[in-house]
Amino acid sequence: MEEEKREFIEIEKVDEPENENQQDTKVVEDAKKDKKGFCIASMVLGIVALVLFCLWYISIPCAILAIIFGVLGIKSTKKGMAIAGLVTGSVGLVISFAIIVFIVIFGMALGIYDAMDDDYSTYRNYRNYDWYDYD
Repeated sequence: MEEEKREFIEIEKVDEPENENQQDTKVVEDAKKDKKGFCIASMVLGIVALVLFCLWYISIPCAILAIIFGVLGIKSTKKGMAIAGLVTGSVGLVISFAIIVFIVIFGMALGIYDAMDDDYSTYRNYRNYDWYDYD
């Protein structure tokens, strides 16, 4: 047990930085490097969502991921890319949902109109036929 403690203590001594500020800057730099990928991914996915808004099965997942990655990458050095990803993802999501709502409402209105027109035309056609007259 004492040998394990000695090894652990030695590892801690080797990994200690020379001063406390050096350790803080290293951790901050590592965190910012990781967040740059989120910013780039957010911007790319946001642009894809905005360009392909007509293909809702591609646009909506890309927009949602762009918003998530933009929020995760907002505290990095590439803050502009994260904001661009958030904006383009949000706009793509809104446009995709608006198109879906428009198609559903237009489809329902067209279906109701056709249903009403079919019933009237069927009634009119039966009334005009003289199928009962055998002359």
